[in-house]
Amino acid sequence: MNSLPKTPAKPLRIDFISDVSCPWCAIGIKSLEQALLRLPDVEAELHFQPFELNPQMAAEGEEINAHLARKYGAAPAQLEQTREAIRQRGAELGFSFTKGARDRIYNTFDAHRLLHWAGLQGGSTQRDLKLALLTAYFSDGQNPSSHEVLRRAAESVGLDGEAAAQLLASDQFSVEVRQAEAEWQAAGINSVPAIVINQRHLIQGGQPPEVFVQALRQIATAE
Repeated sequence: MNSLPKTPAKPLRIDFISDVSCPWCAIGIKSLEQALLRLPDVEAELHFQPFELNPQMAAEGEEINAHLARKYGAAPAQLEQTREAIRQRGAELGFSFTKGARDRIYNTFDAHRLLHWAGLQGGSTQRDLKLALLTAYFSDGQNPSSHEVLRRAAESVGLDGEAAAQLLASDQFSVEVRQAEAEWQAAGINSVPAIVINQRHLIQGGQPPEVFVQALRQIATAE
């Protein structure tokens, strides 16, 4: 008797909730991507979801050390120790945190509106834009709230620069981004990166690739 053909496994849905001003989010993305490269039999669909670390941040931003000291009570020596650990983790994963590049922290709401638009284009556009924005901020020291910086990032991944500028000058996708932020917060997401697989399995933080490999393999096998 001929055996029945196997039903193809459904791709894992991975919702990556993050902010473009979050260094551990950059580490998490690169780590997750390395894990997926080690799992060629696991197909995944990656969706970037909005989260603002500082939704009330003014347009001009705030000096980073003053901001972190006020928000977390961190001393300068502690901040530099954490930054060095982040730089080392980034280098291991192929992402450059340029020393001294990030001297201010900014409002990121418009970046999330642009990412929402990129997600509607399909393919890898949203992922490519996310990495372009993280690189602009952490590697190149650019302001991710600047419409010109955002437009250039959009063009660098093949999006229409004029369309991006028109979107940023309007309030397009503001409602959608705020709604998505509220839904993830209501689901219990209050720190990032948060990686939700198939809408029910949560991995928190910028984990090493090995942690993602183990979790993704277990979930893919079970489901």
